[in-house]
Amino acid sequence: MMGDTKMVSHSNTDQIRKQIELKASQERVWAALTDYRKFGEWFRVDLEVPFVVGNKAYGRMTFPGFEHFRLEVVVIAIEPMTRFAYTWHPYAVDPKVDYSNETPTKVEFTLETIDGGTLLTVVESGFDAVPEWRRSEAFRMNEGGWKSQMKNIEVYLENKQSDMESVC
Repeated sequence: MMGDTKMVSHSNTDQIRKQIELKASQERVWAALTDYRKFGEWFRVDLEVPFVVGNKAYGRMTFPGFEHFRLEVVVIAIEPMTRFAYTWHPYAVDPKVDYSNETPTKVEFTLETIDGGTLLTVVESGFDAVPEWRRSEAFRMNEGGWKSQMKNIEVYLENKQSDMESVC
């Protein structure tokens, strides 16, 4: 296990910011973020299409209790090895609500090489534009969600490293 991993959280009312030091190369972290199948493994979503700038990527969540939820993101940036970004409607889980007229939030992952691995930062911004009736719940749920997802990518990369070592 990576017991000495550091994770930092910052937030205000408009954005959530999480950072984690991963004991994996920038190339491996980049692949886990931008290969839609690998992303789906740690993010717990069965994406149907690859990530392409300007296009939607979508699929069903595989996280227990959220299997009825269809994740849909619009990719806005893929800058190799440094930045991956998309927009989405945060915590849009009520099937009776049409979220399409809402301004989406932006999720931006950035990577930076550090001693012993990669610093991964995720920033989700734009919560101030989420309708007031659901803003605080969306923020609260995504605050906790990003904390979990940062651990998920860490565990994914750790397990994939173990798989690679057992093959060699």
